[in-house]
This record gives sequence, C-alpha cells and structure tokens, in this order.
Amino acid sequence: MLKGKKIIIGITASIAAYKIPFVVRLLIKAGAEVQIIMTPATKDFVTPLTLSALTDKPVLTEFFDEKDGSWTSHIDLGIWADLLLMAPVSANTLAKMATGVADNLLLTTYLSARCPIFFAPAMDLDMYKHPTTTANIDKLKSLGYKLIKPVEGELASGLRGCGRLEEPENIVAEIEKYFDQNACFSGKKVLITAGPTYEAIDPVRYIGNHSSGKMGFEIARQFAREGAKVELVTGPTSLSIEEENINLSRVTSAEEMYEECNTKFPESDIAVMAAAVSDFTPLQQYNKKVKKSEGLTSIGLKSTKDILASMGEVKKDDQILVGFALETDDEQENARNKLNNKNLDVIVLNSLSDKGAGFGYDTNKVTILTKNGDEIVFGLKPKTEVALDIISVIKKISNQ
Repeated sequence: MLKGKKIIIGITASIAAYKIPFVVRLLIKAGAEVQIIMTPATKDFVTPLTLSALTDKPVLTEFFDEKDGSWTSHIDLGIWADLLLMAPVSANTLAKMATGVADNLLLTTYLSARCPIFFAPAMDLDMYKHPTTTANIDKLKSLGYKLIKPVEGELASGLRGCGRLEEPENIVAEIEKYFDQNACFSGKKVLITAGPTYEAIDPVRYIGNHSSGKMGFEIARQFAREGAKVELVTGPTSLSIEEENINLSRVTSAEEMYEECNTKFPESDIAVMAAAVSDFTPLQQYNKKVKKSEGLTSIGLKSTKDILASMGEVKKDDQILVGFALETDDEQENARNKLNNKNLDVIVLNSLSDKGAGFGYDTNKVTILTKNGDEIVFGLKPKTEVALDIISVIKKISNQ
C-alpha cells in the first residue's frame, strides 16, 4: 500500500535520529517517495548527506538556499505529502507542535500539512514522564495525530525506561497498517466535478461565477488517498493536482462538462458533483469581440443542460450520486427537494449567509442531507476536513 505514497519525515535533534536512515530504506523499498526535513540542530546527530543519498532528494533545513537564493515553500510541501512522520520528536519540538510555534521549516510544514500526521517521541524517561510532555502528547492526539509510542529499554543517559524510539520495522508497519485500513475505496471508480463553468459571450467575455474549485479538488485528493481511481473534471481554475490515482480533465463550458460527465458516469461507482455549473448560457455567441460602440445592451439567455438530473435519470442501484446545493433562502427545503427530484443519495448544502463559507474560501460550513432522511450539520472548518466529512457519509451509505 505504500507504492507511490509521498511521505515527509521530519527529524528533530535527538540521538535516536540514527534510526531514521533505516526507516527511509524500508519506506523506499516498499515503493514510497520520501522527503526529509530536519531542524538545523539535527545535523549534529545525522548527516544530510546520508539521508540525501538514500532518498535521492536534497535534505531540507532552511527556508532559503544561500547558494542559489531559492526559496523552499512549506505550503507546497504540506500539500504534496500523503503522510508526515515526525520522528524522532524531541520534547522541545513536541511542545512547539502542541502550541503552534513555527520557528523553523519543519514546524511551518507541519502546520501547513493537509495529510495524516504521525509522531514518534524519543527522549529520556524523566522527560517523557513529565506532566507537560504528557499534556502535549494528549493535545496532539486530540487533534487526530497518530502517536507511535516510545518503548522501554536502555537510553542514551545510561538509564533504563520508556523513551526509546520505536524500531524502524515497527514504525513502517504502523504506516502500512494505516494506509491498509484507510484504503476503503480501493478499486472504486469515482467521478468528481469541480470549479465553475464559463459561458462565452464573445472571445473575450463570459458569464461565470466565483467558484475556485478548492472543494472539489480536496474531495478528489481524499478519495485518491483512500485508494480510489478518480476522474476529476474541472472547469476553469488555477488549481493543479499531482496524485497518482487522479486523472484530471479540464473543460470550460457547461456543455463540455455535461459531455464529460455523461461519458464517464456509467463506469463510475460514485459521483460527487461539486462543480458550480452555470444555469444559463447566452443564446448567441459572437465570433469577434463586441465593441462598446456596437451598443450591446442586453444578452439573451437559455438554460444549460442539467448535468445532475441527467445522471440521476440513468443512475443504477449500485451507484452513489452526490450533489451540492448553494442556497440563499429556504435552504434545507430547497436542498431536500433537489435531493429527491434529481434522484440523489446525498446532497451537500452550502449557504452564502455563513461567513467564511462558499466561494473562494479555504474553509466551508456544510449541512449534509441523505435520501434516508439524515441531516448532519457541521461547523466551519478547513475544506480538507469538510472533504473527509463528506467521504465519511459516503462510506456509511456504501456499507449499507
């Protein structure tokens, strides 16, 4: 299950860092791609040269490379990774992780990571048993991060007790177990739409909306991480995606999205239609730019094809169809009607009245309604987490 997985290992200043080259070798042997980030002080415990030779990548420690003036983006690193393993974690870095301190490249990457985070503490037994260390570990676990507990044995201080970094084979086994357990959609074909559509008036102007595509892209990314083969059809957006299991198709208009979706849907097990498709398109499209002097004061419109309804008409019993509804009034009623009228299994309701939700934001606030009558209200949260909430509801339905 590690083939093609992108894993960041964050190494901190601990004598246990000597074990990490063995972890790297095992991960790469299993097919993973590994990027090392270390704190500056870690260089005293394990050399970047060794790790770079094993990973075939430069080891990252600083934001800027003084030799060529290049900048390392912690944001890009956080998006790239399928998993972040913090190992070994010193008491100092553990405290910083728990309180959100970001004073080096590793910690800023940790705060930017959208992927699962594993952390493996290593320190002397008294430091590990200290109440503040216990509180910091509990805090990180409450955030959903996975603890790889230290084990008992002889420590660098000469004492014996709990604080040794878990052995490399067991660390890798924990990671493999995680991906095995979370590959719930392995072998499933999932169709996802994202972004707006642009309906041309002339070669320069169009009718569109403010959708960024972020929600659809996050849903695609999370499905791929759970083993699905994803067909992502997106309207015009600046976003890109690199996951191995995602085939990206770019379209512009509602008609083009209609054609793509109706071609791909019959072979899909699940379809999540997150795109904000234009409801109307101009009656006439001009071949040349319309000059202001020509006095075009009105634009005739016609309805676009209803992609979601057309899919609902041909949906088979073993397919799951998910729609989105962006409403401004009578929200639950309108969403429930759309759910029933278009033969959907799930509908995700957004409201433009919620601050921080809707178009352009990195956060969203949704209510998920199902054909079984469930109505699940979620608070405002990052779209990465919203994607996981949506997928969790789909898992429940697929297991019924």
